[in-house]
Amino acid sequence: MDSTEVARFWEGNAEAWTKLARAGYDHYRDALNTPEFLKILPSVAGLKGIDIGCGEGGNTRKLAALNAKMHGVDIAPTFIRYAQQSEDADPLGISYRIGDATCLEEAGDSYDFATAFMSLMDVPQPDKAITEAYRVLKPGGFLQFSILHPCFVPPLTKTLRGEDGLAYGRMVGDYFRETNGDVETWKFGSAPEDIQGKDEFFQVPRFHRALSSWINYLCQAGFHIEEMNEPSADSETAARFPNVEDTRSVPIFLQIRACKPR
Repeated sequence: MDSTEVARFWEGNAEAWTKLARAGYDHYRDALNTPEFLKILPSVAGLKGIDIGCGEGGNTRKLAALNAKMHGVDIAPTFIRYAQQSEDADPLGISYRIGDATCLEEAGDSYDFATAFMSLMDVPQPDKAITEAYRVLKPGGFLQFSILHPCFVPPLTKTLRGEDGLAYGRMVGDYFRETNGDVETWKFGSAPEDIQGKDEFFQVPRFHRALSSWINYLCQAGFHIEEMNEPSADSETAARFPNVEDTRSVPIFLQIRACKPR
């Protein structure tokens, strides 16, 4: 599957995804993944950054609120339209454009940092996306990204729950099978049926790679890995947002920060 076909899937998802995410039903993002991502993020105040796979711009705006000068890129026009509408209504100095993570338009050495919130595992040839991120970064700049944890969310996976309904582990399989556009169909589990229509299922092409492949992509591009994080909900967060409780036994997200040497 190439970028053109991936764009078609994400454009089909974008309208409902934006509506439901902005209504607060993406609990994994808002209650766990993004807060943990920002905890390990170095200070970006006064820095120029690019958010790769920015979606509707929710996390891009969080970075801009930290006084970073942000540019957002996404492959789906509807996401960019919603992101730009938010910028027009409440300007934070963000510029947006439609773009492909594997072939960025920016010149080399353009940015102090790059982020990719839960986007790189949805990109054809994720190694090329990492190489492009390296290219557009200034020496000393960093890339920080989050992905589905390749060890615990491979092509075959299932949450294991006890009689009390609480998760105690995950069944995993097909870990070594690289996928190149296998389409998963799912929806936000926290959204009530009367809000999330029967037609609002998301079709997401996945590009699973083993953990060793992700590490090798970074090393081959020239990055030095600085920090890794596997977010886990604390008891208070799990009580407030029960659907993230499964991250207390096994991580389902992986966050990595890597630096371009000076």
